Amino acid sequence: MIYRMDHAGVVVEDLAAAIAFFIELGLELEGEAEVGGDWADQLVGLDGVRADIAVLRTPDGHSRIEVSAFRTPVATGAAPRAPMNTPGIPRLTFAVDAVDDVLGRLRAHGAELVGKVAQYEDIYRYCYVRGPDGIVIGLVEELH
Repeated sequence: MIYRMDHAGVVVEDLAAAIAFFIELGLELEGEAEVGGDWADQLVGLDGVRADIAVLRTPDGHSRIEVSAFRTPVATGAAPRAPMNTPGIPRLTFAVDAVDDVLGRLRAHGAELVGKVAQYEDIYRYCYVRGPDGIVIGLVEELH
């Protein structure tokens, strides 16, 4: 049995832009490091791994995101920009105070609205945005 989710990870090309995006969203930078060596090669199944990583945590301290930018080996494909109904497409969803405010701030960091901000009954407002390297982020505003 698992006892908790440790973190979600995402690979990006521009680590600084991804960090700025997630900080604007409200996450806090926990730390940055360079990784590589035999253990990293074994972990990801690649040879010659050298990567820069950052770990960011949610304000409540319960969730973390690891953002990685590989220097080597060179990626053989680009980040997916598949439609939202594509099987296996990852997305991270965050509860926010005000969808419109957060969306406006993230747009300054290159975020693009996927569809529209939708309201589900009187329960919540919800939208998806694409952030750095096509990362899909859900924003949920609970209506009280």
